Amino acid sequence: MYRIAAAFALAKKENRAAFVAYLCAGDPDFDTSLAACRAMIASGVDILELGIPFSDPLADGLTNQLASQRALESGVSPARVLELVRKIRAESEIPIVFYAYYNLVFCNGVETFVRAARAAGVDGMLTLDLPPEEAAELGAAARAAGRDTVALVAPTTPDSRLAAIAASATGFIYYVSREGVTGVRDQIAVGIAGALERIRRYTSLPIAVGFGISTRQHVHEIAAAADGVVVGSALVGIIQRHLDDRARIAPALAESAADLVAGTGRG
Repeated sequence: MYRIAAAFALAKKENRAAFVAYLCAGDPDFDTSLAACRAMIASGVDILELGIPFSDPLADGLTNQLASQRALESGVSPARVLELVRKIRAESEIPIVFYAYYNLVFCNGVETFVRAARAAGVDGMLTLDLPPEEAAELGAAARAAGRDTVALVAPTTPDSRLAAIAASATGFIYYVSREGVTGVRDQIAVGIAGALERIRRYTSLPIAVGFGISTRQHVHEIAAAADGVVVGSALVGIIQRHLDDRARIAPALAESAADLVAGTGRG
């Protein structure tokens, strides 16, 4: 059973939502990033979503843009991200999903990218700027390598496109709960339960909800309707706040992640 499917199945069995934690790989430097990932795993997250640092992260708000910039300035390349994954995989069976922009996948060859990701221990790929009409090559390479693909659905996605988007995914559907870019919000978006009901008419895959989720209460509210909850900017912001004392980053992340994970139960 693929690791991603197993994580969602276990969460469902335990009557909770799976918790997906996003970090930008290499932020603010390789060693601190590895410690941060270890902290996430120790805190009980179900899936680790690693952003590959990119110079033009158009779907990301300022917090994640700055994380990407810090990682790039510290010398983290796609090759170093694969090294980070290998170190994580040597210690843990946690599902790992790459969060990437298509240029990073395409520039050295799609099959080459997917094979390298598989060899390192990556389980799935979320390619933010790749529409389903242009995703056939990546989808074929992922299927050949036994890797999952993740597809994005937005609040503005019409029913006429949902079937095609759902068909391009094998791991899970990522519902972007609000328009705009990533970032911490004071309140979760409205109408999420209805949106998930609409998406489920087109897929049997798990649906995770992200964008704007930042507190344990947010997680709990989302978990009532979704199969998974994604938190990114709230965690990345902790890294930003502790840049002057990087030894504090992993413990602070561990504390925050444990609190967020505690909100995933449906009881």
